[in-house]
Amino acid sequence: MARGIWSGAISFGLLNIPVAVMSAKEEERLSFKMLDKRNNSPIGYKQYNKATGKEVDRKDIEKAYEYGKDKFVLITEEDFLKANPKATKTIDIEDFVALDEVDVLLFEKPYYLVPGKNGEKGYVLMRKILEETKKVAVAKFVLRSKQHLVAIMARGDYLILEMLRFAHEVQDVHEADFLDDFDLKKVKVSPKEMKAAKTLVDEMTAKWKPEQYKDTYQDELLKYIKKKIKSGDVEDSAVIDENAKNTNTNVIDLLPFLQKGLKAGTAHKKTTKKAVHKNVARKVKKA
Repeated sequence: MARGIWSGAISFGLLNIPVAVMSAKEEERLSFKMLDKRNNSPIGYKQYNKATGKEVDRKDIEKAYEYGKDKFVLITEEDFLKANPKATKTIDIEDFVALDEVDVLLFEKPYYLVPGKNGEKGYVLMRKILEETKKVAVAKFVLRSKQHLVAIMARGDYLILEMLRFAHEVQDVHEADFLDDFDLKKVKVSPKEMKAAKTLVDEMTAKWKPEQYKDTYQDELLKYIKKKIKSGDVEDSAVIDENAKNTNTNVIDLLPFLQKGLKAGTAHKKTTKKAVHKNVARKVKKA
């Protein structure tokens, strides 16, 4: 089994459930090197001693807290554990709440939880109770010397640990002032525009299938890079979609845009249906 990034136990009343936290992240991104534009030499990053100017090996680096000007207290990994041994080894459940009560603005990053040694029965119990009550467990735990707020939820056979932001880290809508420069109360939307927009939404409504949404930009970027390589680093001018130039929605009449969107959606559906029928006809003919 893959090694977890944290291991400890879920603390649930008097029950301790041994678990390990596993990364749920699957990142496939293009990586780039940094070059000096004067001669295309790779740029390196190093940690160095500011007094001597010499590079310092990772094994010789230690953490310290500056409590005064140029005054430090050294902090070791053991010190982090000693500060609060329980906090560093347990995920302490504080409440159970309904999932739909948790503000989506607070969701940050998901992880998988797997049972630790002899933790299978407690793991299944926790998963089943969350499934049946349709609740999530709100807890705190320490990862890499920082305390995090988390929500534990059931998902298939797994328990998922979703890292949450603390409420004070997020501006609520009544605190945000980004719209202060706009007078949206004066903006009027006609019944016809509302009707056309609703029809367009109905046309585009589908079942939620997250796997169908791909990061196509990475593929397009890679394709463009390969094109540059093949052409000897000759750059083509960017193609601009004339229809996408004016994205300002502060127009007198939105109806033509909505109707155009409806026609495009209908045309796309007809094309898709034709393609499906042709495919089926081909298969029948072969059979």
